[in-house]
Amino acid sequence: MNIFDPAAELRANVATPFDQAQAMPVSVYTSDEFLALEQEHVFGKSWLCAGRAESLAEPGDYTTMEIAGEPVAVIRGRDGTLRAMSNVCRHRMSVLLEGRGNIRTITCPYHAWVYNLDGSLRGAPAMDMNKSFCKEAMGLPQIRCVDWKGWIMVTLDPDLPEPGETLKEIDDLVGYLPMEDYVETFREEHRWNTNWKILAENFMESYHLPMCHGGTIGGAVDLRKMTCPEGFSGFNYHHILKDDSIALSIAHKDNTTLEGDDRYRTWLLAIYPSLMITLTPGYFWYLSLMPDGPGGVKILYGGGLHPDFVKDPDAEQHFNTLKGLLDDVNDEDRGCTERVWKGMQSKHAVPGALSHLERPNYEFATWIASRMP
Repeated sequence: MNIFDPAAELRANVATPFDQAQAMPVSVYTSDEFLALEQEHVFGKSWLCAGRAESLAEPGDYTTMEIAGEPVAVIRGRDGTLRAMSNVCRHRMSVLLEGRGNIRTITCPYHAWVYNLDGSLRGAPAMDMNKSFCKEAMGLPQIRCVDWKGWIMVTLDPDLPEPGETLKEIDDLVGYLPMEDYVETFREEHRWNTNWKILAENFMESYHLPMCHGGTIGGAVDLRKMTCPEGFSGFNYHHILKDDSIALSIAHKDNTTLEGDDRYRTWLLAIYPSLMITLTPGYFWYLSLMPDGPGGVKILYGGGLHPDFVKDPDAEQHFNTLKGLLDDVNDEDRGCTERVWKGMQSKHAVPGALSHLERPNYEFATWIASRMP
């Protein structure tokens, strides 16, 4: 009888109070069985980010993603509506679109069935002799998609509450920084050799900054001054105050609406399961994560500017400098998170006690455990 049960291990792990908590069991990172549960019960039943809404600004702009093995296309319609739909042809089930781009119609690369941008079937060559064929019944199945504060959020779950409901506390925290008005200036896709949760946890805590980021931002960090407040049901967060050493980290000199510490505060929001946002008065950057096997993570990495800086003539120069720093920080994170994954393959890999600065990791583990059957 096989008694190996990573979900049970995780539930036992988070049943311990936070002041006695350990890191998540190795099995929840390394086992194929647990990843299958995550695909079905976490990614298959959550709002996931496909990037920024402004990246699909024109009719026919599209992007693709895969959710729990389900190919999905997100397309800006001719009516301006953002829609998500199945990315699988209704004929012989070929995948229709790949990557990103702009299209006038969706044409299957196998037998040239053609769909409109809203997913309705427009034409199917040589189907007139099949009496069972009904063009009106062969549209692409629609998938839920919303624009939440400038983020394209997609879910396979027809009954999941809207992000505005499950993430309502975000307005109280960062509502004074209008995320929907920030302008994306770069977007990249990467794959790292680590588990998606290792990277998510890495974003959630700043305990690693002095060591992992010793070559970039770590020297400015004082662990004694860090705090990690309790998070909410749909996300966790922490924030830090920055000085003017990075020009875009603080409010624009012409901004008259932000006052006091709000002009200097940087927010780090970890929206479950896999959207990580750094939000400042001058810029933002984000990671949207998808598992690619237990030991791989696909990363959508992007960022941009607060509207005050978009029109600043020096903003491009400042952002190029910032982007270089962000890339260097990401490279450091890649090294650290890939080493964690490698270490987890050891027979001596045993999770240790959590610091008080790793409260978000404990809350993340508790959230994942709550999704398990």
